[in-house]
Amino acid sequence: MNDFKFIIDQNAGKLVKWLRMLGYDTVFFEGGDDSELVNLARSESRIIITRDTGIMKRRLITSGLVSAILLTSEIPRVQIREVLHILETKNCFAPFTRCMECNGLLEERKKEEVKERIPPYVYKTQNKYMECPCCRRIYWKGTHWQAMMDKLNGLIQEEIHGSI
Repeated sequence: MNDFKFIIDQNAGKLVKWLRMLGYDTVFFEGGDDSELVNLARSESRIIITRDTGIMKRRLITSGLVSAILLTSEIPRVQIREVLHILETKNCFAPFTRCMECNGLLEERKKEEVKERIPPYVYKTQNKYMECPCCRRIYWKGTHWQAMMDKLNGLIQEEIHGSI
């Protein structure tokens, strides 16, 4: 697993789900006050990810008390590669261990436990399920999962081979 925890402001919000897909503890900051964002990052030992140059000038960041990453791109696929490159994270991923909606840690569930909450076809074709104990969303390894894995693997390979 990894130890990085992030807080992302609204100008980089599409990055939240990508980082959660990789298994990173990632919070989306919906507040409007930069001071609140920086103080929350400090109190929870989170790295701020932003495109806002003003946040980078804050005293807690310039002094090194709060870590922050300033993104240069508006494109989420490029942004995730920027983060991976800056943090030099090559192999410390735990894909699909966090809920993409609420950031909760997923827990394995038996097929019978989720039967009434999933489509009949999924119940017939899938055997492994994960559930978020916070929002109760259920995940399984269907075609959507495979498509997301292909995207993640592509991003990771691009970063490993230095094509940022």
